[in-house]
Amino acid sequence: MAATNDQEAAVRIASGRKAFVEPLRLGERLKEIRLANRWTLGDVSTRTGLARSTLSKIENDQISPTFAAVQKLIVGLGIDLPQLLTPTKPQLHSRGRRDRTALGGGKLHPTPTYEHELLSCELAQKRMIPFKTIVRARHFSEFQEWIRHDGEEFLMVLDGDILLYSEFYEPLAMSAGDSLYFDSDMGHALISTSDNDAVVLSVCTPGDGY
Repeated sequence: MAATNDQEAAVRIASGRKAFVEPLRLGERLKEIRLANRWTLGDVSTRTGLARSTLSKIENDQISPTFAAVQKLIVGLGIDLPQLLTPTKPQLHSRGRRDRTALGGGKLHPTPTYEHELLSCELAQKRMIPFKTIVRARHFSEFQEWIRHDGEEFLMVLDGDILLYSEFYEPLAMSAGDSLYFDSDMGHALISTSDNDAVVLSVCTPGDGY
């Protein structure tokens, strides 16, 4: 009896759990492994030496497998303990969406300081909002207030030079090829410092837009 308790304690320690069968849903995991390999209960019985009736009861959570049974499952199925204890993560199924925006084919949204071109406008419920911006502003004084919106933003300078103002940092000079990731609920504003108006690409998470 003491040996059995020691074995059960060893399994609990190995699994990192206070209990063994109930929270781990071992029977469900065993069935996942069996079906993934297209094995019948008879196949598993042959591999492990456990009776088909015992395997069926384990899979249906009618009995709790002993430590000896767990060892037979691990050896017979050619797996290790973590594989038996860790549930399979559900596979993500791609919806296969795509939305091409031809050069100049975005939705224009001009403001006094920027000329935005919203990209990929045909896709609804996007997790990201991409847009290209011509930075018309030349002085910070052209902004009546900080620009801020929910979420996060990735910005890359495509052409020209800009100066990025933000409420918590000193102005940041950026040139073509430079990029920045920042919290867009932090007040920010861009101005062009090159001879021609700079062009930037921004990708932000959905929220209150510009």
